[in-house]
Amino acid sequence: MSRRVVITGMGAVTPLGTGVEKFWTGVKENRIGFSFIDRFDTQRTGVKIAGTVRDFDETAYFGVKGCFDKKEARRMDRFTKFALVAAHEALEDAGTDFSDLDPYRAGVIVGSGIGGIDLTLVEYNKYLEKGPDRMSAFYIPMMISNMAAGTISMKTGFRGANFDVTTACATATHSIGEAFRKIKDGYLDAAIAGGTESTNVEFTYAGFANMKALTKSDDLERASIPFDKERNGFVLGEGSGIVILEEYEHAKARGAKIYAEVAGYGATCDGYHMTSPMPSGEAAGMGMTLAMQEAGLTPADVDYINAHGTSTGLNDKYETAAIKVAFGDQAHKVKINSTKSMIGHLLGAAGAVEAIICAKSIEEGFIHRTVGYKVPDEECDLDYCTESNIQQEVRAALSNSLGFGGHNATLCFKKVTD
Repeated sequence: MSRRVVITGMGAVTPLGTGVEKFWTGVKENRIGFSFIDRFDTQRTGVKIAGTVRDFDETAYFGVKGCFDKKEARRMDRFTKFALVAAHEALEDAGTDFSDLDPYRAGVIVGSGIGGIDLTLVEYNKYLEKGPDRMSAFYIPMMISNMAAGTISMKTGFRGANFDVTTACATATHSIGEAFRKIKDGYLDAAIAGGTESTNVEFTYAGFANMKALTKSDDLERASIPFDKERNGFVLGEGSGIVILEEYEHAKARGAKIYAEVAGYGATCDGYHMTSPMPSGEAAGMGMTLAMQEAGLTPADVDYINAHGTSTGLNDKYETAAIKVAFGDQAHKVKINSTKSMIGHLLGAAGAVEAIICAKSIEEGFIHRTVGYKVPDEECDLDYCTESNIQQEVRAALSNSLGFGGHNATLCFKKVTD
């Protein structure tokens, strides 16, 4: 059995705003969603800038169906709240609760790269200062990274496949890819899929900073500069992206708005290094090739790539190499950008918000520019859309995610024309 899979709903919580409309408007206006860190003293880590979600007011969701009340909010970590709000928006956008489906044919595949690290620090300090008996009885279920997926299921009644993919920065892309396969292969008819993350605590910054992954820039406009020769690390962000995936015939029968078709998914591993991508780009390039092959496309058919584009020295150089592996002579013709130039790196949520960008780009025929770019790098010599936004038809798009451990994931999206 092989069935078509489409996106019929989307929800987002991002540093550019809560809600897809705010997020997309910010992207189209090339706004930078970064701010200076004020949650802790930045002197110790030297990291001054973050992609923090500033407009998230959890009280606005108290009592909202599918979200949480005041009591529940006290028993949820921020990453789970983000996921619930994004899932609520996505279902509202889809215009259905899928009550016509067998609940075991509707699934939830939502991942988090790290889970509740903020809460872990709170409870660990409580353990040290007051003893083990004073730790919260809810610590474990609040902290574990699968709780976002589990809680969404409790709120929606979706009882099909439900799990948490955790592959570092590739988490959300793998989550959407696995949900796509479940529907394509006939195991589900609909799924809530994506990723969520909130790790903006000093402890996390220290860990990433000590491995030289984070920028220490104090210039908001030159902090996240993917593919720029002066790039020196990523901006750590937070948020959630959720998409509703649905079997095409079911979506068509109910008259759903369809943003794009998920047509292919490639998953590979570098098998090379803990943090560095493979220099040749071979494995990540194979992930792109597999996604295109499953979609029945050639490189000439793909108009746009939303790159992983982290603004780190190695990622951008080696992802460029991977695109050349997959696209050959077409590599210099395809449009490439990095949404992280505006929102930073949302870790386990990154691939989902970037999937939303691909779907909106297909819907509106719009490719945003890579913001902040100034200095060309001879090792990053493709078209990264650095001059301006581009208005053109997008027939097909790829979204890349590359995670620590060598995890590579690529999704292929197509415009639905029939």
